[in-house]
Amino acid sequence: MAHFSYRGRSAAGKEVKGEIEANNLDLAVEALMRQGVIPLKVSAKKQASGLNVDVSSLLNRPIALEPLVIFCRQMYSLTKAGVPLLRAIRGLSQSTTHKLLAQTLDKVHYDLTNGRNFSSALRSHPRVFSELFVSMIAVGESTGRLEEALLQLANYFEQEMETRRRIKSAMRYPIFVLSAIFIALVVLNLKVIPQFSSMFSKFGMDLPLPTKILIGMSNFFVNYWYWMIASMIAFALGMRMWIGTTTGRERWDLWRLKVPIVGDIVNRAQLSRFSRSFSLMLKAGVPLNQSIQLSAEALGNRFLENRLIGMKTAIEAGSSMTVTASNSGVFTPLVQQMIAVGEETGQIDELLLEVADFYDREVDYDLKTLTARIEPILLAIVAGMVLLLALGIFLPMWDMLDIARGA
Repeated sequence: MAHFSYRGRSAAGKEVKGEIEANNLDLAVEALMRQGVIPLKVSAKKQASGLNVDVSSLLNRPIALEPLVIFCRQMYSLTKAGVPLLRAIRGLSQSTTHKLLAQTLDKVHYDLTNGRNFSSALRSHPRVFSELFVSMIAVGESTGRLEEALLQLANYFEQEMETRRRIKSAMRYPIFVLSAIFIALVVLNLKVIPQFSSMFSKFGMDLPLPTKILIGMSNFFVNYWYWMIASMIAFALGMRMWIGTTTGRERWDLWRLKVPIVGDIVNRAQLSRFSRSFSLMLKAGVPLNQSIQLSAEALGNRFLENRLIGMKTAIEAGSSMTVTASNSGVFTPLVQQMIAVGEETGQIDELLLEVADFYDREVDYDLKTLTARIEPILLAIVAGMVLLLALGIFLPMWDMLDIARGA
């Protein structure tokens, strides 16, 4: 039997980790469910030998949102038209151009033919179908409204794609400018400044401070460039290991939210995603505490996840959602008021959609003005470089001209 490591939630909502023996991944998931553990991640335990490497898992990255949107749209149309589930899955597995999705749908079709239900078959493939996705499908199956769940998921993923596209578009210009600055620094320090340095050294003159700074930087680049590359690689690996720890991950995610200018945009985008997924699950009939749990874990931000799961714990202890939202320190006062109104009127799912739209509008405005806010900083960096370069090169040249005239 194979050994599987797992991470999940107990019936009390606490995070549990451990190992379990089973013949395959599906049986491991079913065994955990029988034990009262909701599995969040189940993976085969690596052997001690480094020879057994799953090459396909290294080459196949987690699926992007676009194939999921297409899959949801197609499945919605097929189920609404009355096409049997097995035939729909088989047809989509043959027509999709995404290799990982096609392989996954083939396995899902095999599981369905062996008697497993749709959501259970999807849960065996966490790289493709998230826990939020599976929970929505499970609710749709149990209520007989699978096509509605698929349509809601398609709309949710489309909104998520649009938000990511806007953020990438807004960050393209700053990244391009910073990359150009970095390349210019490398070329100047390795090629340009050494030429002037050799010329100035022939005259044996006392160099001004800006020139000494430029020559010192250039000498460091020329003589220790390999140490710089090694240090950057070591730093990147060290950061990756630190972020892999529980404390490091939470502090890193908190820092991402505190970065000047950009951090506030990331924070609002994350809260928009949480509000929209939370509303989506409430509309589908997922229990409140489970909706908060799954929506928080779908954020990919450990700091916000812990704060939002704290809301779930407080609600289970008897507190109202309005009070827990206020105590979390995550939402703005206006959003807290909207949550309070939604809780009083029993339309919390509708008000959460309003909250998501509110955050989306703020993110959209911030992204439109992002370039204007970052440009002064970039101009100041470029101006500082040009000033230092001009002073470092022209000041000694002027001194050389004065010496030549005096001679």
